[in-house]
Amino acid sequence: MPVRSLTRRNLLLATSALVPLLSRRAAAFGEKSRFIPAVARHGGRWDGRLSGLRRLAWELQRRTSVEVVPDARPFALSSPDLFEYPFLYFGGDGPFPALSDAEVSNLRRYLTYGGFVFGDANDGSDGDGFDASFRREMARVLPQSPLKEAPSTHVVFKSFFLLDAAPGRLLHKPLPLVASVGKRAAIIYSQNDVAGAWSRSESGDYEFDVSPGGEPQRELAIRLGINLCMYALCLDYKDDAVHLPLILNKRR
Repeated sequence: MPVRSLTRRNLLLATSALVPLLSRRAAAFGEKSRFIPAVARHGGRWDGRLSGLRRLAWELQRRTSVEVVPDARPFALSSPDLFEYPFLYFGGDGPFPALSDAEVSNLRRYLTYGGFVFGDANDGSDGDGFDASFRREMARVLPQSPLKEAPSTHVVFKSFFLLDAAPGRLLHKPLPLVASVGKRAAIIYSQNDVAGAWSRSESGDYEFDVSPGGEPQRELAIRLGINLCMYALCLDYKDDAVHLPLILNKRR
């Protein structure tokens, strides 16, 4: 089996043929062959970190050989278009209402077919706010795979940069939570507002201070974001020697 067939993008496009709603869409080259962050549009405040995601895409292209479109594309969670994007950012500030059954079903299918969700509590909440809503809805999406603290040896900490923690704008929780489908992390969730550390204003200045570690912590948050993107694109290649040609090719 060619190594290329093991990426999340190809997995999603290959299995999308099983979804009748997707049969009307062609898997085109060009823009769709580049990395573009998708953003979950839900009933709460979901759009506060779009500039951060655009910045992350730019950093990904600058620091790796991954080709990107420096954009952030919002989608309803019931949209079949999700299946064209291997990385879905699901963030928010404050609580949000329950997802519809159609949204839960489509998101479950997306994750089962190889999609990846990065959950990010922009409000840094713990037990209330966005945190309570996200945990509630992910328990509906993957009821057999509860969120658990990621071990420090998880592949996401070495998918490109070597890291030992997952800081963001905040550092409430050193390690993120993970929900798996098989051996694969389908959801990684941070309560540290990681995208808040990436966000820039229209003038180019960073929008938010980073606490408690200042600019070194911001750099680690950017590296974490790149690791998340590489994990979404390339599965667990760091844990399997068969993927070595892939990582070498990408780093060239």
